[in-house]
Amino acid sequence: MVAIDTSSLVAYLANQRGEDVELVDLAFEQKNAVFPPVVLTELLSDSNLSREVRELFLSIPVLETSNGFWSRAGLLRASILAKGFKARLADALIAQSCIDHNVTLITRDRDFRHFAKIGRLRVMGSE
Repeated sequence: MVAIDTSSLVAYLANQRGEDVELVDLAFEQKNAVFPPVVLTELLSDSNLSREVRELFLSIPVLETSNGFWSRAGLLRASILAKGFKARLADALIAQSCIDHNVTLITRDRDFRHFAKIGRLRVMGSE
């Protein structure tokens, strides 16, 4: 399994280039793509989605949250902020989902590098 971040999926759907887009394509080809719950929420928040794209998003498995998730995510975010780094709430939730399931996150969002350094998140594709 490999998790896909919103930034990389949007780039993929816009036919942009990048290592992350190639990784998203491979994940779909190998049928091992998953979404952290926050990513699905972000994607479905676009009121202009076509029915086909919405159905595509809904067909991708979603990582389940486990007991203690919210506490772990809050503590993870606090540890990043304590080091003086940027840690948006949605990013902390995405990172914690991936850490809990021991899956790598495909992303082009460089903000996740702090979660990789401090929080054991594995990332691929960030430029």
